[in-house]
Amino acid sequence: MKILCVCGLGQGTSLILRMNVEQALGEKGITADVEHIDVSAASSMDADYIFTSNELAESLQGHTGKIIIVNNYFDMTEINEAIDNNIEQ
Repeated sequence: MKILCVCGLGQGTSLILRMNVEQALGEKGITADVEHIDVSAASSMDADYIFTSNELAESLQGHTGKIIIVNNYFDMTEINEAIDNNIEQ
């Protein structure tokens, strides 16, 4: 499974989101290739799932991956709920 964590520039916040998504997946025993990237590069990359903010999700419409909205990249409860509600285990 391929997961992209996307922010505007692909550096700060997407890295934090990636680390938190990896932690949550690991605690659930889910194996995935998780990368952090900027929104423009993400639009041309293959992925099964894309974690991003509501503001950037519109830029990724039409992507083959399922877009998962996370409003607070630091909120592990929100990230866990997003995984539970969107990723088949």
